[in-house]
Amino acid sequence: MSLSLSVYHMLPHVGRTMAVNLQGWMFRRGRYGPETERLVAEAVERETWSEGQWKKWKEERLARVLHRAATRVPFYREQWAKRRAAGDRASWEYLENWPVLEKQPLRHDSRAFVADDCNIGKMVAEHTSGSTGSYLRLWRSEETVRMWYSIFEARARKWYGVSRDDRWAIMGGRLVAPAAQTKPPFWVFNRPLKQLYMSSFHLSPELIPHYVQAWKDYRIEYVISYPSNLETIGRWILQNGDSGLKFKALIVNAEPLEAYQREIIEKAFQCPVRETYGMSEIVAAASECEAGTLHMWPEAGWMEVLENGQPAQSGELICTGLLNADMPLVRYRVGDRATFPKHERQCSCGRTLPAVLSIDGRNDDAIWLPNGRRIGRLDAIFKRYLPVDEAQVIQDSPQQVTLKYVPGPQFRAGVDEAAVYKRMLEFIGGMKIVLEKVPSIPRGANSKFRAIVCKLTPEELRAVKERAGSMSLAGPMK
Repeated sequence: MSLSLSVYHMLPHVGRTMAVNLQGWMFRRGRYGPETERLVAEAVERETWSEGQWKKWKEERLARVLHRAATRVPFYREQWAKRRAAGDRASWEYLENWPVLEKQPLRHDSRAFVADDCNIGKMVAEHTSGSTGSYLRLWRSEETVRMWYSIFEARARKWYGVSRDDRWAIMGGRLVAPAAQTKPPFWVFNRPLKQLYMSSFHLSPELIPHYVQAWKDYRIEYVISYPSNLETIGRWILQNGDSGLKFKALIVNAEPLEAYQREIIEKAFQCPVRETYGMSEIVAAASECEAGTLHMWPEAGWMEVLENGQPAQSGELICTGLLNADMPLVRYRVGDRATFPKHERQCSCGRTLPAVLSIDGRNDDAIWLPNGRRIGRLDAIFKRYLPVDEAQVIQDSPQQVTLKYVPGPQFRAGVDEAAVYKRMLEFIGGMKIVLEKVPSIPRGANSKFRAIVCKLTPEELRAVKERAGSMSLAGPMK
């Protein structure tokens, strides 16, 4: 749909609903077809494949992607031509011979990553700002889109006892209602997708009752949302009593799900909350099974985990997309970090999909100590030592962090500040700690909440990483 956002927000609510329903009809036609149920069944069957079956499938798919990228994709073809002209005879058939792809070339000229035998006009375009607000354009064939949504149906709905035919709500990063609007509705109902799209930008304490009532009025059976949104509503429910909501499941995405958030959400809504992971580039994805294990989706991409350029158990995700061979991203630096188990074990759910211990967020969602130590999670402080509604840790410099917090109803000035300051010192001793009380914590791009924000310059970050590398070479500290 070519309707601009400025025109959309000028429309009355009924006009916005009509526009969203037209777009929903187009989305449904593009995402699902007569082959969908077969593709879903095949995705479910692959969940119990043997290691050998997965190895064969992934190697065949990777070979096809690398061949197509090197021979038909302008960006890679030019890259390899320059290497050949310089006397480099490395084979593009081996993944390790490809350089790591940063986001900047993709932002600069995304069309250069589309195979030259594709008609972009007939492909499905997606525009995303990503977590940092920077613009990305992506293209997929209808075949890729339907394959992707069939896997999503199998692993992000079927596992939780829901389907695309159930009524569901989503709170994402789109500005559903004008920012200046102060009265409901802050949502539109998309009938073709049976989807209640709700604004994350209007989620304030005085308006939460309207959101809860809308879920009841539209008979919503499950919700997909950022964890921070559900935590906010969950806190309100716990303070105001039983909401009367009866969901089958709550599915969270786009932000890491902290342990304290899971506890609040499940206690408030009295239903399971399941974590998922993914991105618009569809080079990696994961979902949490009923046993609580986060399983990767091997079909999405070939994953490498690197720390300081070397394979590691915990480190940066470098992914090669296996689904979208028409816009292949080879050894793409996703920007997220992950930790995998040392030894793969059979999950009690019975699925053989590889497990990941945690998706730890982006490289800039971490505190870097002067000695090179990286701290990616501080949720224990937020949960147990500071009665706040929200908190955010910001690294201002290599020597200083600021903790912004929104005090909760039970917050005791002085007493709780002293307690959290002491606890912060235990986690990040040796740095200056500034506590700052604020009325609210602004969201970032797409209304996402970031618990940790690192403002180090590239030079400062490089220096602390080099410090970490030199210390690891020197051996453990005594």
